[in-house]
Amino acid sequence: MCIAAFIWQAHPLYPLLLLQNRDEYHNRPTKPVAWWDVDGCEILGGRDEVAGGTWLACSRQGRVACLTNVLELHHLPKAKTRGDLPILFLKSTKSPMEFAQQLITDAHQYKGFNLILADIPSKSMVYASNRPKGDDINIQQVSPGLHVLSNANLDSPCPKALRLRKSFKQMLNKYGNNEVMVKEMVEKLMEDKVKADKSKLPGICALEWEFELSSIFVETDTPLGLCGTRSTIALTISAGEEVGFYEKYLEKGVWFEKTINYHIHKYI
Repeated sequence: MCIAAFIWQAHPLYPLLLLQNRDEYHNRPTKPVAWWDVDGCEILGGRDEVAGGTWLACSRQGRVACLTNVLELHHLPKAKTRGDLPILFLKSTKSPMEFAQQLITDAHQYKGFNLILADIPSKSMVYASNRPKGDDINIQQVSPGLHVLSNANLDSPCPKALRLRKSFKQMLNKYGNNEVMVKEMVEKLMEDKVKADKSKLPGICALEWEFELSSIFVETDTPLGLCGTRSTIALTISAGEEVGFYEKYLEKGVWFEKTINYHIHKYI
């Protein structure tokens, strides 16, 4: 299960500053952040080598897509790959709202997802989710400010989301109007292993499983192998449309770091 915190159109230096932890089985083949071509569209992000999708990526043109799963007990058999949704958006020329509305027809074919879609040049960001089951797809414009997305709806008050919101806000206040230090933010915010009080967990799945997932940084052993946070990303987009993509990732038990910078190329 993943978690992301971001500030959107509310910082003097960064139209978007986003931090995300990706939680997954450690033995699941994954490629770290890199440029890759999808039908002529250059995409920057990590890639799941099993299903081919991604959890956070951006394009040369300043489009950004971020995905988290929804915590649920029963899963849809033979569902479409959720990780394809960010790629489809980045390839598209539709606005975030147009793309989200396009999902209405087949959103039910995916397991539970939360999706953030942003277009930096047009200052547009949309949140979309296909949960709760049976409801119409939830689509909303994201307002300027600080937001947290975990494994329920955007800004839901689950314990680790509230904890991350508080610490993220404190860190931003510390930096004030100055440039942020992304590695420090990753270390102090996204490597937090404090678990929630069991009485405050949602009770959707087994209590012990929810407890293991209740920290911002997850690490747990399961019958299928080690599972938990194996990638942390800090994405910064400056007012001058300079993009910084920093990833700290786990590969064969060893942590690595990689940073890629580029300038947004607007559509002509």
